[in-house]
Amino acid sequence: MISRRTILLCTALFSLVPSLGAAPPANPAKAGMDPDRLARIPARMKAFVDKGTIPGAVTLVARHGSVASLEAVGYMDWESKKPMRTDTIFQIMSMTKPVTAVGIMILMEEGRLALSDPVEKHLPEFKGMWVVEERDGEKSRTLVRPRRPITLRDLLTHTSGMYGQVPEPLRDLYRNFDRPLSEVVAMGSQAPLDFQPGTKWQYSNIGIATLGRIIEVLSDEPYEKFLETRIFQPLGMKDSFLFIPSGRYERVASLYTLEKDKLKKSDFDIYRKRARYSMPEGGMYATAADLAAFYQMMLNGGTYQGKRILSRATVDLMTQVHTGDLAAGGPGMGYGLAWAVVREPLGALALQSVGSYGHGGAFGTYGWVDPKRDLVGVFLVQQPASAEVRNAFVAMVNSAIVE
Repeated sequence: MISRRTILLCTALFSLVPSLGAAPPANPAKAGMDPDRLARIPARMKAFVDKGTIPGAVTLVARHGSVASLEAVGYMDWESKKPMRTDTIFQIMSMTKPVTAVGIMILMEEGRLALSDPVEKHLPEFKGMWVVEERDGEKSRTLVRPRRPITLRDLLTHTSGMYGQVPEPLRDLYRNFDRPLSEVVAMGSQAPLDFQPGTKWQYSNIGIATLGRIIEVLSDEPYEKFLETRIFQPLGMKDSFLFIPSGRYERVASLYTLEKDKLKKSDFDIYRKRARYSMPEGGMYATAADLAAFYQMMLNGGTYQGKRILSRATVDLMTQVHTGDLAAGGPGMGYGLAWAVVREPLGALALQSVGSYGHGGAFGTYGWVDPKRDLVGVFLVQQPASAEVRNAFVAMVNSAIVE
């Protein structure tokens, strides 16, 4: 059974080259990276597999538009010892959030919305919201009207005040995926805000889900279809989905938890066979190559292989810090528009450049873009408690740069 820790992570968490769909040979020299140091990456990942910390991993490093390293180690299924492949498909969970944000920015560039728009302009069910002013334990609370309506920018920066944890009526949402996006967001609109908009930072899955619903309303098509036609297809992301087709099942990595230092297979339905919920906050399946194409588009200023998704001005806007002095995301971090941005190289960010941006996912995945070093990194696992492994990968990547 999936652990409580995993479910909490799901609710709280939820970056190239010639065509990466068919991954090209790695070229460390062209990427300005040390091949011997890059070789440490699969060796170290294998050590984690041998120890039983993770079942397997796929790692990708690209620099100067060239793949420097693409490696698969361990197993996509621990029990059957099915080998991990470089084109294994992972549930990337909250790494979906920046993709949803790009969808919103596409609509902004088309003049269909402004970031300053009140959410209620596009979703009338958000009119008449309340804010929790005081709480008396679990017994009672005092509600007041917000000083201003929440805006799209508030949702993108996690400063709207929308709840961070899933409310009681939606407790099973991330196991059953049994409600349509419109219903989930409508229910979210009826919950009071936890604070006045713009005054605090609080990671909010329902806030990003609301953005997905706005995409549906303004584009007049399902959220998942919009992402497919406007982002996945132009970027050649042929293995990226919100609802994965059965023909890809055999390439999906199994999901594990680490209990008493032993890997335990989860009973979570990794295919979400009966899902109705598209989960804009964390529903994507993707490969390392697909994610690298998306991140390279951002690094290139909105274009990839001759296809422009966003303007450079919009990419710059998305990846600058919008949260000011608010405590946002952890030590050394600030938040852009659905991107975590490095403000100071502290803690796990110690070897990352200031201005790097990225996102993680509840099942241990992580990806980032470092504009100063012209670098993209992708780390894919399916074991939520794998921060030690992720941090080792990030450190080895940055230490392999020789220019």
